[in-house]
Amino acid sequence: MREYQRCTNCVMDTTDSKIVFDEKGMCDHCHNFYENIKPNWHPDEQGEKQLNEIVEKIKREGKGKKYDCIIGLSGGVDSSYLAYYAVKKLGLRPLLFACDTGWNLNVAVQNVEKITKGLDMPLYTEIVNWNEMRDLQLAFFKAQVPYQDIPQDHVIFAALYNHATKNGIKYVLTGGNNSTECVREPNEWVYQNDIRMIKDIHKKYGTIPLKTLPMCGMFKAHLYYKYIKGMKVVKPLDLIPYTKADAIATLQKEFGWEPYANKHFESVFTRFYEGYWLIKKFGYDKRKCHFSSLILTGQLSRDEALHTLEQPPYDEKTAMEDLEYVAKKLGLTKDEFLEIMEQPNRTYQDYKNTSKMIAFAVKMARLVGMEKRQYR
Repeated sequence: MREYQRCTNCVMDTTDSKIVFDEKGMCDHCHNFYENIKPNWHPDEQGEKQLNEIVEKIKREGKGKKYDCIIGLSGGVDSSYLAYYAVKKLGLRPLLFACDTGWNLNVAVQNVEKITKGLDMPLYTEIVNWNEMRDLQLAFFKAQVPYQDIPQDHVIFAALYNHATKNGIKYVLTGGNNSTECVREPNEWVYQNDIRMIKDIHKKYGTIPLKTLPMCGMFKAHLYYKYIKGMKVVKPLDLIPYTKADAIATLQKEFGWEPYANKHFESVFTRFYEGYWLIKKFGYDKRKCHFSSLILTGQLSRDEALHTLEQPPYDEKTAMEDLEYVAKKLGLTKDEFLEIMEQPNRTYQDYKNTSKMIAFAVKMARLVGMEKRQYR
C-alpha cells in the first residue's frame, strides 16, 4: 500500500494512484498546469482577437439561418454564463438545448427557465426515454464501476451533437474551460466516453433494448461529425477572463440565478453519485480536482479547500434521502441498493473497452495542442 501523500501546492493526493510528486512535494497535475496549460491559455487580448474571428465566422456562416450555433444549457454556472455571454456580449443567435434525463433538481430547471426567458432565446428540451435511461443506469450500478456519470453524460452530449448535426447547426458552444477544470479527474475516477464499454455493460446487466436513447461515441463525435458533417466545437470561456465568482455574481444580478452547493450538483443523481457513491465505495472525492483547478487559477486558497474537504459534500440526512430516492426511481429497495454497493469494486478493464484507442487519440490531441490537461 502506497503511503498517503497530498500535494503541497494543490489538494490532489494519492487517492489518484498514479500521481507523481517532485522533491518539494508538488504533484504532476500542478506541473502540467504551469508547463503546458498556463503558457498556452490566453484569456487576454490574444484570446479576444481569436474569439472575435470565430464569432465573425459563426455569424457569416449562420446568416439567413434560424440559429447560428447551439449551446447545451444545464442550469449550471458555466453553461449559463456561456449563454449570457454569447447572446449579450457576442451577439450570437444560439438555440439553447436542454436534455431531460429524469433527474434534474428544481433549482436546475428554474435556472434554465430564468436564463432562457431573461435572454429571450428559444429553448429546445429533449426528453429521453426514461425506461431506457433507468435500465442503462441500473446496469452501470450492477457493473460496480466508479463512473456512474457516464450514462447520463453520454446521453446529454449525444443528444446535443445529434440534434445539432440533424438540424444543420455546425457550431456547438460548450462551457468547458481551463479556469475551473484545468485538473482533469484521473481515469480511475472518471473514465472516458467509451461506447464499447457502455454497450458491454448494458449487454451484461441491462434488461431492455436501448432503441431510442441518444448514442454517439467519441469517434463519431470527433471524426464523422467533425470532418464529414462539419461540426465545430468552440470553448469561448477559454478565450475571455472567466472566474467562477464573477460569473455567479453576474448571473445572480442579471437573472436571479441560484448557485448549487457543489459543481455538477444540478441533478439528484449526480449529487448522490459524486457526494456519496464515489466517496463511500471507492474513496474518490471529485472536489479535490475541482478545488485544485480553482487553486491553480487563483480563485481559491489551499487552506479554504482543505477546510471544506474536511466536511462531507452534503449532510448525511440528505444523502440518505437521496439514496432512497435514487434506489426507488431505479426500481430497487434501499436494502437492494446497499447490497449492490457492498459488492466488489470493478473498473473499465473488467469490460470490453477501447481504452488503448482512446489513449492514443488523446495523445495525438495533446501533441497538436487540442488537449493540455493531464491524462492517465
